[in-house]
Amino acid sequence: MSDAEEAVKTLAELGLTEYEARCFVALTRLSTGTAKEISQVADVPRSRVYDTIERLEKKGLVDVQQTEPREYKAVSVETACRRIREDYDSRINAAENALGQLEEPDSPDDEGMWAISQKEHVSQRVVTFLEDAEETVHYILPATEVADRSIRDSLQAAVDRGVSVYVEVPTEADREAFVQRIPSADIVVAEDLQSTNEVYAEWPGQLLMVDQQAVVASGIKESDLPDVINEMAVWTYGRDHGLAVWMRELLDDRLAGRDESRVPDD
Repeated sequence: MSDAEEAVKTLAELGLTEYEARCFVALTRLSTGTAKEISQVADVPRSRVYDTIERLEKKGLVDVQQTEPREYKAVSVETACRRIREDYDSRINAAENALGQLEEPDSPDDEGMWAISQKEHVSQRVVTFLEDAEETVHYILPATEVADRSIRDSLQAAVDRGVSVYVEVPTEADREAFVQRIPSADIVVAEDLQSTNEVYAEWPGQLLMVDQQAVVASGIKESDLPDVINEMAVWTYGRDHGLAVWMRELLDDRLAGRDESRVPDD
């Protein structure tokens, strides 16, 4: 794809029509141009150049010289990009305001159990729950590399807010790595995470419970592609949901077991 075609494609993605993008790109390649010249360079029917240029003028992207025949000139690339960005941002703000005015349903739209099929979306869901944490976080992971930077930052932010953060990792090396990043969290080595157990099956992923009600449970499988991780997860929100109840009992038992192991013998 040529630079001109790439520019047309990008401008169209930013909100210009294809004819608008083609005419503007044509004018950036000309010092000034008549409708006939624009039509030839842009490969746009001459009959459509006039209304297209009129729209570009209203958007502040083209200047018109009142000659005979009329000549047109594109504004500078810097000015055009600024005006397109302002228009794009205003559309996003308008959409955000309009969506914010919509009436929310009586019950939360996240009731039930939901599936996630992409690794980055799993991390986003973990981060969302961590950002909403008010009291407790129980986080289990098979290796520190599973938790990307956004998750680590969100765990630290939860600690800073006064949330009780309890993290289980499989090895002492993982614990030391996490302590360096989140020194105020309660980080312990749970050696049973290295083998199949009641929490993990096949190849383990992340397990998160926030405030005894928000749950994310993921699993990881090897990919045939190098450095590619396939991670899928389920999540739910609500103290009475079956997954949350079962996970709460399971993690409470693990906490109780860790507390007992910490009690010194008489």
